[in-house]
Amino acid sequence: MSEEQLVVFRLGNEEYGIEISQVREIIQYRNATKLPNTPEFMEGIISLRGKVIPVIELAKRFGLSADTGKDKRAIIIEVAGQDIGIIVTEVTEVLRLSGEQIEAVPAMTAVNECVRGIGKDANRLLILLDLGNLLRADEIRAIGAA
Repeated sequence: MSEEQLVVFRLGNEEYGIEISQVREIIQYRNATKLPNTPEFMEGIISLRGKVIPVIELAKRFGLSADTGKDKRAIIIEVAGQDIGIIVTEVTEVLRLSGEQIEAVPAMTAVNECVRGIGKDANRLLILLDLGNLLRADEIRAIGAA
């Protein structure tokens, strides 16, 4: 039986999970330097130990209203060979789920390419993300050019 270790985070009231192997680090998010002519969901860039990293507001990327709380986190991930920060409301835990606790995405919601499954843990559901499909190729180019 396969098992996955996930970093669980919240966007608003919903819980999401990404494979821990895709997470480089988790940092306190303060603010980003805005750049002109970038997609609406791109918050800007930050400097992390001397490296410039683009940061996106994940809620905006998903068409949700962005949380205005002060204690947001940025999860630094790698997408298409590039480090990107995704802003989330809160990182809650690291969780292990067995293969039996993960279901395929229901057919009606399969149009969202970045959702790869639904995790079931006790009385809650987690939306499991496929970070490889988080951004389209043209969005990756736009962020890289910024």
